[in-house]
Amino acid sequence: MTAADTTASARPAAAAKAVSTGRGGPNWRRWLLHLATVLIVIAWLLPTMGMLINSLRPASDVARSAWWTALTPTGQFTFENYVHVLAQSGLPNAFLNSLFITIPATIIPVAIAAFAAYAFAWMKFPGRDVLFVLMVGLLVIPLQATVLPVLNGLNALGLVGGGPIAKAVPFLAIWLAHTGYGLPFAIYLLRNYMGGLPREVFESAAIDGASPATAFFRLAIPMSVPALAALVIFQFLFVWNDLFVALMIIGATRSDLLPMTLVVANLTNSHGGGWEYLMAAAFISMALPLVVFFAFQRYFVRGLTGGAVKG
Repeated sequence: MTAADTTASARPAAAAKAVSTGRGGPNWRRWLLHLATVLIVIAWLLPTMGMLINSLRPASDVARSAWWTALTPTGQFTFENYVHVLAQSGLPNAFLNSLFITIPATIIPVAIAAFAAYAFAWMKFPGRDVLFVLMVGLLVIPLQATVLPVLNGLNALGLVGGGPIAKAVPFLAIWLAHTGYGLPFAIYLLRNYMGGLPREVFESAAIDGASPATAFFRLAIPMSVPALAALVIFQFLFVWNDLFVALMIIGATRSDLLPMTLVVANLTNSHGGGWEYLMAAAFISMALPLVVFFAFQRYFVRGLTGGAVKG
């Protein structure tokens, strides 16, 4: 073995040693990233842990001491807050109302956005780019600025108040409102993802005689499942946690149609008392969104990053 060969073989070992000792830099950067991640997780978990512990404490303990004192040997836990919320606040009916609002208000915009995103990504028509830019521009308009014209339009159509359509389909107005509010982001996300799909696949399908509808249902939709799943999570959480739109359209007078957000917000009295019930109700309302997130989590990151570069 020559001196050159010895030097060449020693270089990888020296590089590995430099990395392992931190002289190359990656080690301390990796540990710094891990430390930052742990700190962020702790910052998010601490308030949630405090809410959970307070929801399991008697009202007298909640008013007298901080939540971390419950972790001492003298701490007491009870399910009375959850029993009170489920029995007296009308939460079960509100849970069903939230389901009736959220499921259609998630399916409708996702379905419409899929068609629109495919058209923006793979079909050519006059004004396509201008329409897409205008649609993206809608993302910067505050939701609160649109409530009055939306309410006026829904009222003119008889979809709110005492109109016949409102009585027959009481949640139709809020379905349409959430569809309109969710479509700009939904189309933007799906268009970027579909625009990054392999062009050769669609060209081969066109050569084989596939129509745009066939290419959409047989190619674009199956390949866009990660983006669709991520969008379902976003839209579901947005509608489920919505308070403002539900309050404006349903109002506080239709107690039989109130979703969970409005019922939970009404659990505290005007003097700020009863917020231990608010904690219990908040955790009950979190159950279904957590199930939805964990059901689609394997698609979540892929759906968000898939169209970040291409398209």
